[in-house]
Amino acid sequence: MNDETYYIPNNFTDAGRVFGLFEIRNFIEALILTLPLLLLCFKLLPFEISVKLVIALSIAVPIGGFALIGIDGDSLTRWIGCWWHWRRARRRICYRGEVKRK
Repeated sequence: MNDETYYIPNNFTDAGRVFGLFEIRNFIEALILTLPLLLLCFKLLPFEISVKLVIALSIAVPIGGFALIGIDGDSLTRWIGCWWHWRRARRRICYRGEVKRK
């Protein structure tokens, strides 16, 4: 009788995550959404650097946080794809039963 005990480490679910919290897909989507906004704020706003920084961060942090968290456990692009599929198919009514005529 071979009695072997396997210990599972506390961080075994951290694989494929950034900082152990966010999925890689969500992290990449957050970067794609926030980096252009930050660059536009720093290039186009006519203020000094501290005001530019406050404005850029007040815009980028909520958007980036929303992208990191996702919607209902899914990434934003996955959720948008599911929503788009539902939106296109919601008007179709498929009835495959038989209709009894009297």
